[in-house]
Amino acid sequence: MLPGDFQLQKYPRKKLALFGVLSIVGVFILGGTVLALVFVISSWLGRPVVFGFNDGPTQPIAFPHTVHVQDLELDCTFCHRNVTLGAAATIPAVGLCMTCHKTIGDGLPEVEKLRTVFEEGQPIDWIRVHRVPDHVQFAHEPHVRFFSERGGISPSATCSTCHGDVGSMVVVEQVRSLKMGDCVDCHRDNGAPTDCTTCHY
Repeated sequence: MLPGDFQLQKYPRKKLALFGVLSIVGVFILGGTVLALVFVISSWLGRPVVFGFNDGPTQPIAFPHTVHVQDLELDCTFCHRNVTLGAAATIPAVGLCMTCHKTIGDGLPEVEKLRTVFEEGQPIDWIRVHRVPDHVQFAHEPHVRFFSERGGISPSATCSTCHGDVGSMVVVEQVRSLKMGDCVDCHRDNGAPTDCTTCHY
């Protein structure tokens, strides 16, 4: 045996440094891929479990449904005026909020934010809470009409079928998955159409 036959090859420092950088980048890519897969799979099965998506988002102006619904007994349709008329429930414009808050709420920080936004002529950039997948067509009006006529209940009581008891939420959060299985089960339970073209058109 000749000396040096079994010695490990020494790599230049540049190659070692490059290998180290590529290893670190690879770990970050792998971690990002795993995180993305967890997000996508959990979103598909229900609500996303990462990034705090199970909690309601912090809105630009805190809107206490508890005060407006429980204390003042406002109906959902007072603010969400289009829910019995069209596809979207609509979020109230700043002007509608100001019909009351021009005179009510002096000194309350969130009301003062609202007044500032109104004076500046700006909209409120509310963060969406409830959402069905983009390839699904969902119209509020026929759902509200169906449950109101069938059960003889108010539109507000109908809203809680999908949105939960929003009136008791300090921060609104999504309580149902609003995925296909959830919708199809509800349609089957209530004798509504389950044909694909009902929601995908």
